[in-house]
Parts: sequence; structure tokens; C-alpha cells
Amino acid sequence: MKQHYIDERTGISYTLQGDYYLPNFMLPVEENKFIGIWGQRHAKYLKQNHKVLYMNLLTSGNLNRYLSDIDKQAEDMFFWVVKQLAEKEGITEKLKAKNQMEWVQRINNICGSVIEIVNSDLIYT
Repeated sequence: MKQHYIDERTGISYTLQGDYYLPNFMLPVEENKFIGIWGQRHAKYLKQNHKVLYMNLLTSGNLNRYLSDIDKQAEDMFFWVVKQLAEKEGITEKLKAKNQMEWVQRINNICGSVIEIVNSDLIYT
């Protein structure tokens, strides 16, 4: 028996593994980009709730780039909204110098709210 076989009709090559010919499929090479916590959360969400989209992105070689873009958008949105809410509520460096514990409490409260906003607007949609 031949070790390798190419189907003339489809052009797919096969390799003999035991008694069976298995197709030689390879995923496209993806550019290796950093994926932060937001991108990882979105990947988990896609894997559990949108399996077809996840598999399409994976097999087309676009998953890493897509998750990196989502991560960047979420990070930018997070910092922008935190800054806007802190300004609106009067949380300044002056307050930080005057009363650090109050500043930390108020900033943490804002961060918690903004995490929920980013999750609902970008990550879990």
C-alpha cells in the first residue's frame, strides 16, 4: 500500500495511518499576538455560546487577531469610562493626597461598575 495518496478530484492529500488514509489538514499559521484578560474572557464566551463563530475564526487563522482586537477595544473602553466617571464624581489627585482610603474606595467602586459595562457591551455579546 502507498503511504501517501492524493485525491485527484478534490486535491486533498492523505497519509496512511494503520489501515486508514487520514487527510493532511493543517490550520493556517496565525500571527502570535498578546491576548489579555478581556480577550480570554471573550474566547471562553465564544467557545461556550457561539461554537460556530469560534470554529470559523480558529480554522480561518483569524482567532488570535480577533481576540487581540477585542482585548484592545475593551482595555481602551475600560480606561476611558473610568476616567470619565472619576471626573464626573470629582475623584481627583487632590482627594488622593487628602484621603487615600476614600479615593481607593471610590475608584474601586467605579472600576467594578465599569467592568460590568465592558462585559455587557463587548465581552459577552
